[in-house]
Amino acid sequence: MASCSPKTVQTGKASFYHDKFHGRQTANGEIYRKGKLTAAHKTLPFGTKVKVTNLQNGKKVKVRINDRGPFVGGRIIDLSKKAARRIDILNVGVSPVEIKYR
Repeated sequence: MASCSPKTVQTGKASFYHDKFHGRQTANGEIYRKGKLTAAHKTLPFGTKVKVTNLQNGKKVKVRINDRGPFVGGRIIDLSKKAARRIDILNVGVSPVEIKYR
């Protein structure tokens, strides 16, 4: 059954977790694993599924919110390393993105 609520869209910059955070606890109590498709957002409820689109190349990835952040101005989402690799931002570090969620 499809949800009747419209998708919400945000645009801003995405970054990704440094390897030093691998194995540390996230805000929801999970352990951060760089090989999982997870992300941090300042306000979305834990467990929210988000589609992230790199606006420079059109690549997309779906992630689950399990942490809080980023805490740098202009950034709207911090991605796991696997998610960052999927949308090709590992070499640039920060990239403009669009995020969609219900």
